[in-house]
Amino acid sequence: MLFEGVNNTMLFSIISFVYMLFFTASFVIKKKVKSIELTIFKWIIIVNLLSLTTECLMAFLMMSNNSILYIILKIFNILIFSYVFLVGLYCYVISKNLDNIIFTIRSKIYFTYYILICIGLLVLPVKLNNVKYMQYSYGPSVNLLFISISVLISLMIILMLCNFHNIKKKKAIPIIALVGLIGINAFVQYIYPNILLVNSMFSLITFLMFFTIENPDIKMIEQLNIARDQADKANNAKSEFLSSMSHEIRTPLNAIVGFSQALKEEELTDQAKDEVNDIMSASESLLEIVNGILDISKIEANKLEIVNKEYSFKKIYHELCNLTKARLGDKPLELRFFYDETIPDVIYGDSTRIKQIILNLLTNSVKYTKEGYVEFKVNSVTKNGICRLIVSVEDSGIGIKEDNIDKLFSKFERFDLKENITIEGTGLGLAITKKLIDLMNGKIVVQSVYGKGSRFTIAIDQKIVEGKTIEDIEEKTTEVTKEMDLTGKKIIIVDDNSLNLKVASRLLKIYNSDIETLDNGYDLINKIKNKEHYDLILLDDMMPKISGKDTLKELKNIPDFNIPTVVLTANAIEGMKEGYLNAGFDDYLSKPIDKNELNRIITKFFSNK
Repeated sequence: MLFEGVNNTMLFSIISFVYMLFFTASFVIKKKVKSIELTIFKWIIIVNLLSLTTECLMAFLMMSNNSILYIILKIFNILIFSYVFLVGLYCYVISKNLDNIIFTIRSKIYFTYYILICIGLLVLPVKLNNVKYMQYSYGPSVNLLFISISVLISLMIILMLCNFHNIKKKKAIPIIALVGLIGINAFVQYIYPNILLVNSMFSLITFLMFFTIENPDIKMIEQLNIARDQADKANNAKSEFLSSMSHEIRTPLNAIVGFSQALKEEELTDQAKDEVNDIMSASESLLEIVNGILDISKIEANKLEIVNKEYSFKKIYHELCNLTKARLGDKPLELRFFYDETIPDVIYGDSTRIKQIILNLLTNSVKYTKEGYVEFKVNSVTKNGICRLIVSVEDSGIGIKEDNIDKLFSKFERFDLKENITIEGTGLGLAITKKLIDLMNGKIVVQSVYGKGSRFTIAIDQKIVEGKTIEDIEEKTTEVTKEMDLTGKKIIIVDDNSLNLKVASRLLKIYNSDIETLDNGYDLINKIKNKEHYDLILLDDMMPKISGKDTLKELKNIPDFNIPTVVLTANAIEGMKEGYLNAGFDDYLSKPIDKNELNRIITKFFSNK
């Protein structure tokens, strides 16, 4: 290497050192995103600064032939080699598009090469040659430095040529500059040995590299975070609105459904019975729409969870058959059913969502088929403890045009509206069906001939539960009829809505129990504190003065309180039942009150009494 006193070329080194000092300070102060490129760049800056410091130190030691000078010369050579090594490492990272250094055999060889060369530069001797007013270094250590740098430059060129499609143009600029400037530096030193530009050249390359490294702007990231937070708030506001909407719609529906169910128990004319059935059918359709909107909202927010448990698919199958028959109405359709009896008695999965998926398909077939048939078939394939349910729903309905099949699972999408204007629905059913099938890693296939009919086939894997029967997992309940006499038993209903109190009271009337109603939780707490006795409490949650949850907390603080308390709520979003049970309620009854669910509650808490 070449050196001169503190004149001419040393001026470049001092200027470069001062510049790099300020550059490093600004780099350290500025916020940065962690990346492998920036990590390597940080070490490039450090090595560049140390190299400049060593060069300036040597300039003051040149005048004396001090033994320390030879040690510093070797350190200087190691720093020069380290700089080129780090640029080579950077070249390797950008050419392979790496997020971190993967220690493959090639990378291990590269680092081993670095260590061996550094040892050689430290061990091999270096000499100084005095020519008039200048001094320069030579010898085995310097020769090894030139050779090792040449090898690194060659490797960088090969890497860039082999991976030029992966490297962004701007990222290649520092490496191209390094190759070019090292060539220029070697030529200049050959003609003018007293000119030393290597560290100034490295400073220029470091400066260029800073503007080519991918470093997302922190301000932009902060703006993105703010936007994300705003989106989350908007999404939460939407969820709260939908939850509130569900509650508000379910409350009047509770009255419609409740009184309709009560009327069915009365002696009515045939026409009146048909009208009551129509009211209940319309109510169920409205409830399905509300539930569908809530499901879509939860799916979009990634909050819809698959809740797996042991269940009997055969039981679900029979329920679906009965529901399909009920929805058929007056349509002259032939219903065809087939069930594979080899399906295991007990399987493990989300029975609620599977039932919802199949029911959506069956409902659509009944809706869009005026005459002919609807066929519901269930087959299975069992292997390695997994039962693949293969369910097909086929009909002779209106069919789907080929160019509409791809849009079939889009939200609110309905086809041929002019022809099907009288058919009710929002177009949410199939969108929800597809999302649910995807969540359960299943598949759905659509085959259709326009004007002749459609076939939907789904395949969903469920785990087989060995050693259990249907009886093992079914709740042991006794059928409750209106003849069940609860005379002498006291039931209290707490709800801030007077209409809901009337509905619940009317549905409980057939059991001959003593019924009491309250419109707030505080009055209930006071009655229990005053030793009033009840056999069952039906408690609404969303009340203005004190919520049902808070009321229950207060009740549980009363000594010897052990009255079964069932939450009676219009807050029927998925997962709420588990939340209420965890809060201490003994059971859950949603609005609109389903008569069968009410029967289950009565059976659960009064059958032994």
